[in-house]
Amino acid sequence: MAILRTRIDSGGEAFRQNRQAYETHRAAVAAAREKSLAAGGEKAIALHHSRGKLTARERVSRLLDPGTPFLEIGQLAGHEVYDDPVASAGMVAGLGMVTGRLVSIVANDATVKGGTYYPLTVKKHIRAQQIARENKLASVYLVDSGGAFLPLQDDLFPDEHHFGSIFRSIAEMSAMGLPQVAAVMGQCTAGGAYIPAMSDETVIVRDTGTIYLGGPQLVQAATGEVVDAQRLGGAEVHTRHSAVADHHAIDDQHCLMLVREILSRRPASAPPAPPQRPEPPLYDPAELVGIVPANPREPIPAREVLARILDGSRLLEYRERWGQSIVCGTGAINGWPVGVLVNDGVLFSESAQKAANFIEICSQRDIPLLFLHNISGFMVGEEYEAGGIARHGAKMVNAVSCSRVPKFSVLIGGSYGAGNFAMCGRAFGPRLMAMWPNARTSVMGGEQAATVLTLVREAQLAKQGRAMTAGEAEAFKAPIREAYETRSHPVHAAARLWVDAVIDPADTRPWLTLGLASAAASPSQETRFGVFRM
Repeated sequence: MAILRTRIDSGGEAFRQNRQAYETHRAAVAAAREKSLAAGGEKAIALHHSRGKLTARERVSRLLDPGTPFLEIGQLAGHEVYDDPVASAGMVAGLGMVTGRLVSIVANDATVKGGTYYPLTVKKHIRAQQIARENKLASVYLVDSGGAFLPLQDDLFPDEHHFGSIFRSIAEMSAMGLPQVAAVMGQCTAGGAYIPAMSDETVIVRDTGTIYLGGPQLVQAATGEVVDAQRLGGAEVHTRHSAVADHHAIDDQHCLMLVREILSRRPASAPPAPPQRPEPPLYDPAELVGIVPANPREPIPAREVLARILDGSRLLEYRERWGQSIVCGTGAINGWPVGVLVNDGVLFSESAQKAANFIEICSQRDIPLLFLHNISGFMVGEEYEAGGIARHGAKMVNAVSCSRVPKFSVLIGGSYGAGNFAMCGRAFGPRLMAMWPNARTSVMGGEQAATVLTLVREAQLAKQGRAMTAGEAEAFKAPIREAYETRSHPVHAAARLWVDAVIDPADTRPWLTLGLASAAASPSQETRFGVFRM
């Protein structure tokens, strides 16, 4: 296994300019993250505290084992998507250690629109459940929600991946032997009442927790009966009379303690120790921000990135001298073996075939795959189409689609069009997927899109006997470039849950470590490939 050697001068002018340019990208993400962490704002948080309730993030923090990490999913979800601010889509979700066991946690944030479910809240909840299912984890639901956001009910209620999917997943994961534990720490209304009702065990907090299919106003409207929330569905009702809840808690802290005790009854299932001795890279991961070129059109040096991510900066490269626009090889991250694919140029036929073969080998040997995206797409042109680029690219897409080893994707640069698909984009089931703040993703780059649409417009005008001037062409291109820049930005992608997180390059190793450790605890799956077009 060869040691990757750096050719980067970390004290040079180019490195300094790259790092300075990267700080602009980081600042844009940090501004969005700050709004997400502010939740519903100081006034809403103060009102929440005045009722004796912890915030969603406080609840998660106190549930977790002290000093252990929390891998948050969808922190930027909902950012500037709706007319009103919906910080983190009104929910905190992620993976963390509770009583020495890795669990999935979903916590409604009642400071954000009363914890009601927007379409992205539903999507985020389902994503957390999908991660729990894939990694065979217990799920904890810290419930404090007013149910569906009714003005958007068309996008919440009736379809396959809408609200009902949450309840179906609870039932299916329980049937798989994955504990489903609910803690009702606020209101739990209408369809949302089925989260605690369907969970294996449910805790409810005195005076603040409520569970009911129809709230006091609906009951009065439907039946004329006047009843307050606690008499209708409080802890006294559900632990003494209805048995909808199993455990009575006096406050949030007591509730979280009971949840920890419930989870502790399950046999310990902490992630296993890595099979290899963990060791740091030879080169500081903090240097990655100086390696990413300030000019996005310049290539990101693939091996320089790997030298700062892989243990000991070691890589056993596969077909190093063939299909050189993609680097494939095996290494380790904090002791966890991994097969890495990182772009080092546009994908040619040879590159795609090489990647497909490498994925086959890793799948056969049960080695997780890591895809590091920096790809404009597949090579185009008459020569390449005649050479079967579509057929060879399909081999790579086939291999990515069918491989059943854990797959992880990190967008470190551009990720465009079919290149995104071939490198295990969101549609291809990565266990976790992240972007660096400098990364971009869309069907094509902004400049290419502007040029293509301008050529189409020029052809339309030519049929009318007209021609575009240079000024008109530039005026036509400018808004297209601007739109693509906005819509390809990491914050835009993360706000719509196209990726799970936006992470700093220096955090890539710890972020992947927890993902790899989580996946290692789940049983291996057999890979069967479809027909490869030879």
